[in-house]
Amino acid sequence: MGTPEFAVETLQALVDNHYNVVAVVTQPDKPVGRHQTEMRPSAVKQYALEKGLPVLQPEKMKDPVFIEQLRSYHANLQVVVAFRMLPEVVWAMPEYGTFNVHAALLPQYRGAAPINWAVINGETETGVTTFFLDHDIDTGRIIMKKPFPIPDEADVEYVYDGLMHLGAELCLETLDAIIAADGHPATIAQEDSQLSTIHYQLSTSEALKPAPKIFKETCEIGWSKTAKQVYDFVRGLSPYPGAWTTLVAPDGKETVLKIYKTRKTGKPGKGIGQISIEGKILCVSAADELLEIVELQLAGKKRMAARDFLNGIKQIDDYRVR
Repeated sequence: MGTPEFAVETLQALVDNHYNVVAVVTQPDKPVGRHQTEMRPSAVKQYALEKGLPVLQPEKMKDPVFIEQLRSYHANLQVVVAFRMLPEVVWAMPEYGTFNVHAALLPQYRGAAPINWAVINGETETGVTTFFLDHDIDTGRIIMKKPFPIPDEADVEYVYDGLMHLGAELCLETLDAIIAADGHPATIAQEDSQLSTIHYQLSTSEALKPAPKIFKETCEIGWSKTAKQVYDFVRGLSPYPGAWTTLVAPDGKETVLKIYKTRKTGKPGKGIGQISIEGKILCVSAADELLEIVELQLAGKKRMAARDFLNGIKQIDDYRVR
């Protein structure tokens, strides 16, 4: 059960390693285009059809027709990767239960956008967790975990790709453990503070950090934060959905400006949101320091290097962002 490209890697691993995938469940096709007349299948559906796998696309997970279809496949186990919340009638159906491949080290970063929030919060490590589903979101008993380092310069795309491959690996290891234990592998409740298995250790002494869904308003840059916080915020949303700010011209005209890459300068700021040119480098003042803007995109324009942006705009020192 999955929808985006992130889930395809795990499905492909299952197919390539000759596990018996009896069916695939994914989101309904989405309308796209100016008139919303073209229907686009999910990445998971496209791959499943290429491999000749049956595909189910329920509008509602409690639809009786879908439930009967799902039950007809007599699956021993269900694997969920980047899908939606499941009702108990679905996740409790197989004899071995249902496990999720989650792109974070649970119990940290429960929610819809764990990769983004880990980078936004400046984490130096994240990872992948497999756990059995229960009634609440991302709270079930942990089966396995694997860590993944986040370099300081990494953006979400880098971490996404790394966790996508790591998740597929951990899924296969988890499957083998479940099979070897006849459906009852060693697990640990997320409330427990210390784990004694060789797979991982977990401390819940620190406050839990959520990973809620990201909306447009979530992506607005707050220049009153430190340069490090803005730097992490930008890379945590790059390349998608993209951090944005409002560029204010000397005449008061406002334009949305997306920022995809920044660089810390270590130089003192000159007033929150003030734009300055430092040796032909475009900089904006955060709360404490100047932050170099490396890549950006004006509304209606293509993504470009900041130096190209400077070549096409006059009196940039008279602009500001907010």
